[in-house]
Amino acid sequence: MLSPRPLGPGGPVGSGSGPDPLPDSRPRTGSGGPSSGSASAAGSGSASASDGRRAMELLARVPYGRLAASMRALPLLAVARHQVVGGRVLLRLHRGLGYHECCDGSVIAYGADNYGSPGAPAPDDTDGPWSVQCTGPAELTDPPPDQRALFGAGPLEVNGEPFEPVYLRFTPHVVRMHTLAFSASP
Repeated sequence: MLSPRPLGPGGPVGSGSGPDPLPDSRPRTGSGGPSSGSASAAGSGSASASDGRRAMELLARVPYGRLAASMRALPLLAVARHQVVGGRVLLRLHRGLGYHECCDGSVIAYGADNYGSPGAPAPDDTDGPWSVQCTGPAELTDPPPDQRALFGAGPLEVNGEPFEPVYLRFTPHVVRMHTLAFSASP
């Protein structure tokens, strides 16, 4: 089994800054047939960094996803609000839950999809249903006011407590994208 590697000195997937990832760390498309695709540092195939950019474009279409991490050796899944900024993912969480503490400086996983969301695909939408999953290091951050404004208003309460936002910046090193196409003939 191949182990994931960072995408190289070019920075995060789709960052648009810095040199292109090195050839030996270029994103690859995993197997999964014509209705699925992925961009990662592991796998086989001949996909380019454009797959990673496409995955980030899809992620930017929906406001919420699921954060996966480990807290005191136990798996943690939490809903989080996100924004894609400069090829990175900025997450907003509720400080009172304490999830941000176990994520700071750790490798996390984050995923989102368009299944059942208000932006779900119409029957004639060429993208169809999709999901994006990414993993990489996260760090606590204090984003500038213009990036905070991208999130809009937060909830009034979380589990009966007043909402207090805390932010994590997440740098995707491995990105997987899966799409479902229903118009293909057998």
